[in-house]
Amino acid sequence: MKFRAYIVEDSPTIRDNLIETLQELASVEPVGTAETEHDGKRWLSQNEEQWDLAIVDLFLREGSGLNILEAMQRKRRPGQKMIVLSNHATQDVRWRCEQLGADAVFDKSTEIDALVDYCVKHREGTVQQSALH
Repeated sequence: MKFRAYIVEDSPTIRDNLIETLQELASVEPVGTAETEHDGKRWLSQNEEQWDLAIVDLFLREGSGLNILEAMQRKRRPGQKMIVLSNHATQDVRWRCEQLGADAVFDKSTEIDALVDYCVKHREGTVQQSALH
């Protein structure tokens, strides 16, 4: 069974590679993408029934993924997951993301396999706690 992911990432190369990896290894069905905070917040808010997982970068062409997390903190349906994928996944950043409602934070350079594993477990319904290292 596939699940639907919306991706907020401003690098076309990273976004395309991420989509391909998640489709092949985790049966993720991409339902859309955004490059900016505004576009990401708008789509996620207006299409609440269309996504199961949002993967958000922190530093965007315009705005911040932190603001997307904050905006969606109380607007998600049960079972929807907000994931942060960033090159800046320090302990402080992970803590802040958790405070804003992130379900998991992964480092782009070192934790793609962990992201794929998280997605597979989420799809299978076996995710039980946050993956905020």
